[in-house]
Amino acid sequence: QVQLVESGGGLVQAGGSLRLSCAASGSIFTINVMGWYRQSPGKQRELVATIISADKIISGDKTNYADSVKGRFTISRGNAKNTVYLQMDSLKPEDTAVYFCNLRQLLRDYWGQGTQVTVSA
Repeated sequence: QVQLVESGGGLVQAGGSLRLSCAASGSIFTINVMGWYRQSPGKQRELVATIISADKIISGDKTNYADSVKGRFTISRGNAKNTVYLQMDSLKPEDTAVYFCNLRQLLRDYWGQGTQVTVSA
């Protein structure tokens, strides 16, 4: 099976930065999608960013971002490909949410336990 462990959440003032990390362990295939989603109280979970890795099929990683975070957040992979990062800059109070790491492979979704990000005005 697959396990995802997130870290890096916390409290930051508006305009500040945080970096989230997610380490995946278990049966990780070379072709997969890893990403970050977030959920605020009373709202549905929404996509923040994803990164696709498909070694030997595509060159480099392909990224996708929600419009609300484009230009402020950057998703990237570690060298071992089983770690994904989310660099969050110019944070806004509306970015406050629980952030979940996701791994999708072989049509299955795996989720981390979530990490709280709180941005104060």
